[in-house]
Amino acid sequence: MDQREVFDRLNRVFREVFDDETIRVTPKTTADDIDDWDSLEHITLISAVEREFRMKFKMGEISSMKNVGEMARIVTERMKR
Repeated sequence: MDQREVFDRLNRVFREVFDDETIRVTPKTTADDIDDWDSLEHITLISAVEREFRMKFKMGEISSMKNVGEMARIVTERMKR
């Protein structure tokens, strides 16, 4: 799975979680860029991403994610295993 495919799938997840079809995530997208992205929605988002990619993030991975690019990097690395 390449980076483009990961971002396409992440876009779908973000649009579904935040109920906003205009969302287009980039590697630099952060919680500050999406109005409803608060700590509670973050939990929902992480869970939805885990379901989409059939994987579980480690706690250290979750706490280290500073932007969507880092999330995509972790997903991409996991998909290679």
